[in-house]
Amino acid sequence: MTKKINQKIKIGISIGDLNGIGAEIILKALADNRICEICTPIIFASKKWCTYFTNSLNITDFNYNLTEDLEKLKSSQVNVLAVWEKEAEVKEGEESEISGSFAHKSLEAAGKALKENSIDALVTAPINKKAIQSADFDFPGHTEYLQQLDGAEDSLMLMISDYSKIGVVTGHIPLKKVPEQLNSEIILKKISLLNKSLKEDFNIRKPTIAVLGLNPHAGDNGLLGSEEKDIILPAIQQAKSIETLAFGPYAADGFFSGSNYKNFDGVLAMYHDQGLIPAKMFSVGQGVNYTAGLSFVRTSPDHGTAFDIAGKGIANETSFRNAIYSAIDIVKNRRDLADMQKDMLVVNKTRN
Repeated sequence: MTKKINQKIKIGISIGDLNGIGAEIILKALADNRICEICTPIIFASKKWCTYFTNSLNITDFNYNLTEDLEKLKSSQVNVLAVWEKEAEVKEGEESEISGSFAHKSLEAAGKALKENSIDALVTAPINKKAIQSADFDFPGHTEYLQQLDGAEDSLMLMISDYSKIGVVTGHIPLKKVPEQLNSEIILKKISLLNKSLKEDFNIRKPTIAVLGLNPHAGDNGLLGSEEKDIILPAIQQAKSIETLAFGPYAADGFFSGSNYKNFDGVLAMYHDQGLIPAKMFSVGQGVNYTAGLSFVRTSPDHGTAFDIAGKGIANETSFRNAIYSAIDIVKNRRDLADMQKDMLVVNKTRN
């Protein structure tokens, strides 16, 4: 059998927008050093970043290891990898190119570490999607950036909590563009991605997936739209033909207002708000955003930069802490699956 090595998981953390609540939720989540018992956290930032925000937020006794080398981490401490040296101007609650540029510096360095397998997973603090735009970052958000970094053909935004796992076919696009982005092939790909993730990342052997309709009342037999009959239902039927347990399309309002969602391991919504509104209502500020379909693990809190409360010391770090826990769990599930597959290969070779 394969020898299993108990190695502490390295969790990379990108800081998000300087002027948002990213620093606050990161430092609050990591202030309890017990988290270092289950992982090795690495913040991609600078000493001045750490000094400024621990002082401004009155966070005392925050011990960390400052390093410029990922080979010199301390597994028993929070690590801060020095990505830059100069002091960054912080203006809590304001959108600025400066804050966006430092968000990109942190994310770029963390992404490089991911690609080089120097960290096992990435947890991203919220960015301001407008402030971060530049010649080097021309993406709607983290998901699209990381998909390109990974060279993945596709990815899936998946909101996870103790209550549900809800993915969306279309992500950060205007609502008026949603119908033109939908077709049976794309929906089938997203169903398959969700099915694969539920198996490999969440250890669900035979996941059941509910697929929502696009229109009110799932089109009401064509009265309110034909996408359900022409596009969504054929994708569900094709999924079943490849032994994926997909069902629907369901009318979103009735599906979530009742208890039907409890009967499924995963839900696939057609667009951003259709999936994220119920996901965030279920999780009550404790949910996690997971990017399924990538070769590496990336999670984030289920909220944005919260400029309105930035710098006030009242941000809730629970979702960010849960994002760290979820990243650890998913890495472990992937490792266990890889070990099991190796063991099966050994057994098969022995039998042959």
